[in-house]
Amino acid sequence: MELNNIIVVIGGLAFFLFGMSVLSASLKKVAGKRLEVILEKMTDHPLKGLMLGAVITIAMQSSSALTVMLVGLVNSGIMNIAQTVGVIMGSNIGTTLTAWILSLSGLKTDNILLSMLKPANFSPIMALIGVCLIMAAKEQKKKDLGQVLVGFAILMHGMEMMSDALAPLSEVPEFVDALTAFRNPFFGVLIGTLFTAVIQSSAASVGVLQALSLTGHITYGVAIPIIMGQNIGTCVTALLSTIGVSKNAKRVSVIHISFNLIGTTVGLILYLVFDWGMGLAIFDDAIKPFEIAAFHSIFNVVTTCLLLPFSKQLVNIAESVIKDDGNQEVFLDKRLLLAPAIAVKECKKKSALILQDAANGYMESMSLIGDYDSKSKDNIKELEERVDEMVESCNNFLIQLSSKDVSDSDSEIIATTLHTIGDMERISDYSLNLSTVAKKMEQADYDKKELKKSLKDTNKKLESLFENIMLAYENDDVSKANEVREQSEELVDQIKKAKKSDLKKLRKGKMDAEISVYLSDYLSISRRVVEHIQNIAEAIAI
Repeated sequence: MELNNIIVVIGGLAFFLFGMSVLSASLKKVAGKRLEVILEKMTDHPLKGLMLGAVITIAMQSSSALTVMLVGLVNSGIMNIAQTVGVIMGSNIGTTLTAWILSLSGLKTDNILLSMLKPANFSPIMALIGVCLIMAAKEQKKKDLGQVLVGFAILMHGMEMMSDALAPLSEVPEFVDALTAFRNPFFGVLIGTLFTAVIQSSAASVGVLQALSLTGHITYGVAIPIIMGQNIGTCVTALLSTIGVSKNAKRVSVIHISFNLIGTTVGLILYLVFDWGMGLAIFDDAIKPFEIAAFHSIFNVVTTCLLLPFSKQLVNIAESVIKDDGNQEVFLDKRLLLAPAIAVKECKKKSALILQDAANGYMESMSLIGDYDSKSKDNIKELEERVDEMVESCNNFLIQLSSKDVSDSDSEIIATTLHTIGDMERISDYSLNLSTVAKKMEQADYDKKELKKSLKDTNKKLESLFENIMLAYENDDVSKANEVREQSEELVDQIKKAKKSDLKKLRKGKMDAEISVYLSDYLSISRRVVEHIQNIAEAIAI
């Protein structure tokens, strides 16, 4: 084999992997919100998860990426460990679609219509259409679709480059002799595992095997163990993604590995029975790309049928391997960035929790006016510190998310969320300020019952305002947001009048000077909080 052929094979592999990457990323963008909806419909039933896992993997064209995403979803508390079992099984089935498409490269026919099914014939047309969409389309969805077509064309071009460059190998005796080493099933499983682990894609690994099969020297006995090993190798990506995550998230990778190890073990035992025990001649026959795709699908479907009834046992295995140490899930897991549409929605949900904590902290601080309690003060401080941590985490996450390829609507949500969590943090800060004012007032000599009575109406309206803004924010309710804006304006006017009234009382000697200062602080803080609530409402209403 000449040096030129080796270079072409390496270049073809580079095109193939790059095309796979572009195709996967573009499909995720096109799927976008659909992935969101699918995951929202997730249930505890493994069969439902199986179907959804297959659909999502077909949409993402990467079972490894899905498993890594599952680690992030579990680590963030969005899914529980039991829900992932069916999804993982479905992902193994969904990833076999690529092999079926690639198998068309081995199609031989004189029929013009059937010949158009060959990727080498239709991929240039797809590339042309894709480039036209990317350059001419105004809508982002059409541009994304164009990238899907171009990604697929690049992938197929890489496949053709490898196939053409490997064709001379069929006449090289050294190559044929080298394949006898792969005839050992244990070695074949090991090679399949290592190669897939390196390129981190079982679909791409199967594609390379299909390209090699076009030489006519890859037998069933060589291919089958390699395919089984490829299923194990695809677990490496998920395994690496579990570094630094919660125990529960690590169990996702254990389930993935257990599923593929058990399936490969059973498959290898059957292989040894039919090959070494029964000596079937088919194992020495050359295998075609179509047959590789067929075995890849059959192996994963049979393994799934075998282990689906034992979903609970797989969870038990994961829990036995990874002992629970009480670790809490993280606020936002970076692995969610693999699916930007889901990440945007989850970040919005988490920001709603920030608003809830900020509101709870401030309402608790209001209750301290005239009725101070040191335990409540400590709780308010804890809430404020927690809000600060969540805001910092959310800010960092949103900044990273903004650099991803997201839709225009998701980009607006990112910008709005970044803006509103700043207002939420300020509300939380003011809760601490107000609790400090309450502590000072506790040391002053005044009629506490009378003071609480005078502030009752303002506090009640503030509580109502918080309840409405939380409803508006969680549900993106524009009408509710507009209602909050009107309430805010009315409350600001009421606070202004209260301050003027207190000032008049002070001048007439009807109010203690020290209490007047504290009341002024309370009203000023309340007004700033109302203005921040108003900012959040305006962001929703825009």
